[in-house]
Amino acid sequence: HMTPESKVEISRLSIDYSLELKMEAFVGAQSCGAVLAKSGFVGGAVCQAVSAPVSGRGRSSSTVRMAAVDKSKIPLNLFRPNAPYVATCVYNSLIVGEDAPGETNHIVINHDGNVPYLEGQSLGVIPPGTDPRSGKPNKVRLYSIASTRHGDFGDGKTVSLSVKRLVYTDPETGKEVKGVCSNFLCDLKPGDSVNVSGPVGTAMLMPDDPSATIIMLATGTGIAPFRSFLRRAFCENNPEYKFTGVMWLFLGVPTSNTLLYQEELEEMKSRFPENLRLDYAISREQTDKDGNKMYIQTRMADYAEEIAELFKKPNTYVYMCGLRGMEPGIDNLMTDIFAKDGIDWNEYRKGMKKEKRWEVETY
Repeated sequence: HMTPESKVEISRLSIDYSLELKMEAFVGAQSCGAVLAKSGFVGGAVCQAVSAPVSGRGRSSSTVRMAAVDKSKIPLNLFRPNAPYVATCVYNSLIVGEDAPGETNHIVINHDGNVPYLEGQSLGVIPPGTDPRSGKPNKVRLYSIASTRHGDFGDGKTVSLSVKRLVYTDPETGKEVKGVCSNFLCDLKPGDSVNVSGPVGTAMLMPDDPSATIIMLATGTGIAPFRSFLRRAFCENNPEYKFTGVMWLFLGVPTSNTLLYQEELEEMKSRFPENLRLDYAISREQTDKDGNKMYIQTRMADYAEEIAELFKKPNTYVYMCGLRGMEPGIDNLMTDIFAKDGIDWNEYRKGMKKEKRWEVETY
């Protein structure tokens, strides 16, 4: 059911189709606590226990199966940058505090079911205009998808992105420079057209094993693919996928008001305390016992022995997404941890990669 407050907020959005119906169509459509989450996404807190009965109006199970079942069913490059699908923005809202360092938006794009995708894939966005340096049309930019294959409304017709607005000062000219695509996306209004391509990517797909241990290492908007993992496991009733394993998210951000989707994450954890673990590394606000800034590897070091044992399990899968700068710190930590057991981390990591248990998508 929907609270009166929810309906008021939904009516506030200038979306060109009935969000009320879309929200009711969301599998289970149960409002868990305040719908107006800090994330700013209406429905961000809409979650149901996967054991709950499926609403008769809920979306049927997906026709696209998991990668390990049949690779021919993975949707890839259904639309090319030179022949994109013209989608429509239906929702766009800031999801960090007003005084946060930088702006990050949650953006929902309607593709009417024409651009199916899987959790862990990326979407191409082609911003309008031309590149002033080449005079050619702007090139495609890839963004990790932040929603499950069913989309945030559960009808399989939308895709969501988590986008940080890129604004920086050119060190040579001193002028402010705005990232072409991120600013285009963050400035979208409901009803605006968006040229999209893809989907692309197979490396970051969820493992098929529903009893797996999935360790997710994210910085900032690198949480996007993991939000899709988590919502598939804990917010949907999927007849073909009942997650019984453990997901452990390490999320690194600079300040507490940049913890993306925190209400969603905490709500899932409260409902599935045996299946979900959350650890935050807030670099500008937290320190370790020696006073060093708290980064992801610093937080992981608190669980060094446990992490080492988990990494050795054949059904533990580790995913990393976010800033490339996070890689050396994590590698150094794992080198030290594995060295205690006389194991060369670089060689062990190669083995995990070969077994598709170590996947990295950084930028």
